[in-house]
Amino acid sequence: MAILMNDYKKSSHFIELEDKFGAHNYHPIPVVLERGEGVFLWDVDGNRYYDFLSAYSAVNQGHCHPKIIEALTTQAQQLTLTSRAFYNNVLGEYEKYITQYFGYDKVLPMNTGVEGGETAVKLARKWGYTIKNIPENEAKIVFVQGNFWGRTIAAISSSTDPTSYSGFGPFVSGYEIIPYNDLVALENALKNPHVCAFMFEPIQGEAGVIVPDNGYIAAAKALCEKYNVLMIADEVQTGLGRTGKMLACDHENVKPDILILGKALSGGVLPISAVLCNNEIMLTIKPGEHGSTFGGNPLACCVAMAALKVLKEEKLADNAARLGLILRRELSEIQSDMITAVRGKGLLNAIVIKPKNGKDAWDVCLALMKNGLLAKPTHGDIIRFAPPLVMNEEQLMECIGIIKRTLAQF
Repeated sequence: MAILMNDYKKSSHFIELEDKFGAHNYHPIPVVLERGEGVFLWDVDGNRYYDFLSAYSAVNQGHCHPKIIEALTTQAQQLTLTSRAFYNNVLGEYEKYITQYFGYDKVLPMNTGVEGGETAVKLARKWGYTIKNIPENEAKIVFVQGNFWGRTIAAISSSTDPTSYSGFGPFVSGYEIIPYNDLVALENALKNPHVCAFMFEPIQGEAGVIVPDNGYIAAAKALCEKYNVLMIADEVQTGLGRTGKMLACDHENVKPDILILGKALSGGVLPISAVLCNNEIMLTIKPGEHGSTFGGNPLACCVAMAALKVLKEEKLADNAARLGLILRRELSEIQSDMITAVRGKGLLNAIVIKPKNGKDAWDVCLALMKNGLLAKPTHGDIIRFAPPLVMNEEQLMECIGIIKRTLAQF
């Protein structure tokens, strides 16, 4: 059981430091964390919490997984960065490992998830001009409403959330935005011969864990093939075991033309992302046309291989599938008029909160924190529940008990 927080003095000091010296571009839950292990986090006052956010699915393997930390510390004492001006003895091994792991010809290593998205956009456009013969500067990429893949100018240009894009224009052109989970709208968009790609999340995470209809992903892939359009799957949050399969697209046996990975690719240890595709697409980009100083550095490569090995060795996707069924069943049985919906797949889940007596999802998360569980609202009324995939059933049931007791307080 978590210790109830009763001493805010230490926490207040660190919160005040961030408020005074940092940009005000986040609104965190008021807890100051200093240590993590497995499914647990501890704050500076010694209180222990269950982590039900997993750093937005970056720590699928649990906090500070010993095998990943061992890979990090061993390589950190040998070589960390060379840039891509030279070869190193780790990158090729990593490229072979990850391409065989997911069944693609090539990988382009980057650092952050949004860099992976930007890379995929560039690859799709280049393929569109050199392979599909789209007239120069006329390529279009189709996105869906509610998408989220970062906050760069290219990413927010596809956003339908005013919080992301308001006040930051002008925006990148060549994007078309259609409704999510709408195959008729998708086919109408793909009929345009200038469309080079369709980029989407198999489950929309930041939008509130929006799960499309069964068959949507497979049907979307068939439409992309029909109109000679690349399918880009943004699996930065949904990939690497989170939804009960290694990739969310695996639920429908779909292999996207371009796959974007990030977050848990390092187990939460370093910023690591990757874009995978086959030769026809990847080899359209030539030396000097894309790159990153840190992308593919030896340290990241060792960490990523360790993180991927942990996912398979510990069968974390299977664990996510099993525990996710239990979690959604138990959440659906909670007798609370504040919960209006429960949805998710694997251990990527959400509840929708209806305000009551002036209390909303933020207040529920504050109460959860005081009861020993950390979660964060999105879009005002949605709370994501996404614990590390190393969680066991006993721990999950304890967390469900915390959630039930917390909602009963309201």
